[in-house]
Amino acid sequence: MFTIDLEGKNALVTGASQGIGRAIAAQLAEAGAHVAAHYSTHPIESRDFPGRVETFQADLASPARARELFQRVAREFAGLDILVNNAGFTIDSPLELDDDRWLDDWQAVMAVNLTACGVLCREAVRHFQGRGGGRIINIASRAAFRGDVPAYLAYAASKGGVVSLTRSLARGFGKDNIKAFVIAPGFTRTGMAQQFIDLHGEELVLKDIALERLTEPGDIAPTVAFLASGMADHATGCTIDINAGSYVH
Repeated sequence: MFTIDLEGKNALVTGASQGIGRAIAAQLAEAGAHVAAHYSTHPIESRDFPGRVETFQADLASPARARELFQRVAREFAGLDILVNNAGFTIDSPLELDDDRWLDDWQAVMAVNLTACGVLCREAVRHFQGRGGGRIINIASRAAFRGDVPAYLAYAASKGGVVSLTRSLARGFGKDNIKAFVIAPGFTRTGMAQQFIDLHGEELVLKDIALERLTEPGDIAPTVAFLASGMADHATGCTIDINAGSYVH
């Protein structure tokens, strides 16, 4: 039987308090990894997860806090092998907003979705270089490729940056045995997505996909565990779309 075994591996998953990140942390722990589950404003408990999971709080809007998060986990876990950058959010920010408010929204989204991701990737690369390698899995979005509606320009742009960042890492550090991958989900049933569903109705979302049900966080987590396992290392630099056929490129 095909199984994914992450026994002996240490992983950091950002944004693990709910949705996709929570499912990923649970999946990695079930596969045997020792997981650091990060949260920002929604506290979580280790007992909420299967396997060996410890929780860490950090405000990723601060580059310094992002750096400290990685260093603290690496120190307390005696090293890291896997980094999953999942933390992210979006703000409804129409172009009609006044200049200062629109720019504040833009910078807030970029700080968490892209800058923190870059800081954590830099820390991971330097850490992995001293350990003989590691794997980075960055959660981007369908929006990085097909774009988004005007009110979410910052979100789409930030996720496009995550894709370019990951490809550059894969090309630049493969010889150091560091592999980097992108997962690009489409519309997924999470707390953030539920706000849109409540406003516009689930039928509108279902019309956009090729399957009969909306993607769940549990549909994404197994692919992350597979990439983390090392069984797909020659796919480094790739993007895996998990969007129920709503965007094929």
